This record gives sequence, structure tokens and C-alpha cells, in this order.
Amino acid sequence: MILYISPIPTAFIQRDIEMLRPTFKIIHLNFTANPYLLPVYFIFQFIQLLILLPLTSKYLCFFAGYHTVIPVFFGKIFKKEVIIECGGTDAMNLPKIDYGNYRKKWLKKATIYSFKNCSLILPVSYSLVKSTYTYDKDSPKNQGLLHLIPDLQTKIQVIYNGFDVEFWTDDQRKKFPFSFVTVATGISKKNRALVKGIDLVLEMAKAFPSYTFTIIGDSEFKTTLPNVTLLPPLNQKAIREVYRQSQFYLQLSYSEGFPNALAESMLCGCIPIGSNVGEISKIIGDTGFILAHKDLALLHNLISTLKEKDLESLRKASTQRVKNKFNYNLRKKKLIAVLT
Repeated sequence: MILYISPIPTAFIQRDIEMLRPTFKIIHLNFTANPYLLPVYFIFQFIQLLILLPLTSKYLCFFAGYHTVIPVFFGKIFKKEVIIECGGTDAMNLPKIDYGNYRKKWLKKATIYSFKNCSLILPVSYSLVKSTYTYDKDSPKNQGLLHLIPDLQTKIQVIYNGFDVEFWTDDQRKKFPFSFVTVATGISKKNRALVKGIDLVLEMAKAFPSYTFTIIGDSEFKTTLPNVTLLPPLNQKAIREVYRQSQFYLQLSYSEGFPNALAESMLCGCIPIGSNVGEISKIIGDTGFILAHKDLALLHNLISTLKEKDLESLRKASTQRVKNKFNYNLRKKKLIAVLT
């Protein structure tokens, strides 16, 4: 039996569990993102892992942090394999926007301990292994596990995210002209909004009042801009419907590992516009547009010139790129091979 341990439930974690359940027996245990509840959850998790220990063959964790300390400790003591999927915040240090596990003393210690003492690290992108950050000149350039933990010796294997090309499809309907969508949860918190680039989305909404912008994911977030539609978290079918109506997807994040929504929207025929962080430029390739630096003038110029582009060709190319490079079955095959 594999114990799958995560800090909070998310759609991409659920997708991995569904991917693996036909092959393995999996029990999913969630931790907490609430710092005030940490002592209680440490005790609760210790009891859970102790009870399940005789049945456990290995631990699979998404992200490193407080929730991986006890599984890694158990792995070392009881000779169980512990695999950590590195997703983003656990391989980044961006103090300007208060992002990344390395900005807090004890979270940093928990993250480093977990990565140093686990059996295998599975980042979702090469940028999380070692990268040079150039999007914002005021942030540290050296990012990724090998920069942040220079003496890290644990084996690393990158496995990209994969997407269901049978579900996320472009139904070829006519798109609403110059309609832009982005998905971002938790953006009612200021630093989360900055991480997801919502400040830039709102600036573009002000600059282009005839264009429409949709933000999905946080019912608490507010704006008075008339051309911005705010939607709460939606199920996958509802999100797919928004993608199929929208012409462009905005991924203007300050930091990302491998953004799932970007690839899913591309499969639905959205033309991608993304920031030059993480794996975004490799996902988009030549099928969309990259904002090289966090610069409003650059972004304004990019949006202004969209009318001059062959948008229909980009629509088709973006869908095909994700089908070819980031297929669900490829990730499934690689994960199963690692866990077998």
C-alpha cells in the first residue's frame, strides 16, 4: 500500500491519485495549511502513520514541507521508500512577494530535511531543479533545488505533468474575440494575487476596456472593473466551458513550476500568454506569447499587437503542442515505473 500525503487537497493531486489507483492500493492523507493547527496535525499524522505502518510499502508526497517531516523520519527508521513530488513553492525563494518555503526558518528546515533524507525527488519541471530567475530584477536569480540546497545528494528525476486529451478538448466553436481567462485560487490574499500575476491582469483590463477578462478561483476576490468577470472555484466541466469560449489564457505568474491550467486551456483552444518563469515558456513554445520581464509597457505592447497575429493558426498549434508533449499517459507510465 502507498500512502499519498499532501498538505491540502488539490485537483492535480486528485488527478495523480486517480491515475495510480488502478495499479496500486493508495490511501490519501491530507495535512493542513493552517500554521496554528500544526502541533495537532503533527500528533495526528504520527498516529495515522504508526497505525498504517504494517500495511505501508512506501510514501508518496506532493510538495515538501511540514507534512513530509514525519513520513521521511518513518522512512529512514523503518526502511520505507519516500518519494517527494516537488511542485513549486518547495523549490523557490522569492522574498519580495513572500513566496517559497525558504523564507520561513522552520518551514525551510522542514523542507531541506525532507529533500535531503527522502529516497527520490520528482520535480514537475526542470526549472525546479536548477534555474536562473530573470523575470523580476529585484528577486534572487538562483532558484531551484540545487541552488537552494547546494549539498543535496538525493536522486532527482523530472516527470512533467500530463493531461487528459480526451476531456480537455477544443470543440471548434467560435471564440469570443479578445476574451482572456486565468485560473487562480486564494487571490483574495495579496501575496497570492501577486504570485499569480493578477495585478497585471487587472492593469490590462484597465488599459483595454473593450476586451473581456475572466478570473476563476476565488469567490472572495473583488474588483470594480466592468470588463472583469469574477467566478468562484468551478468543477472541471464548468472550467472547460469557459476555456472553450475564451480566446486567450493568461498565465502571468511571478512564479510557477508547471501550471496545469495553462496546459488544459491550450488543449481547449486558448492561445497562451505567459510570463518567463518556471516551465511556462517550454509549455507554450512558439504557439503563443511570452512576457520576458515583469514590465507593464512590455505587456501592453504584447496585448496591443495581438490583432496582427494569425490567431487561428496559434489556436490549433497550442492544442497540438500539449497533446504531443504533455500527455496524461506519458506521466502515468513514468509514475507507475517509479513506484513499481
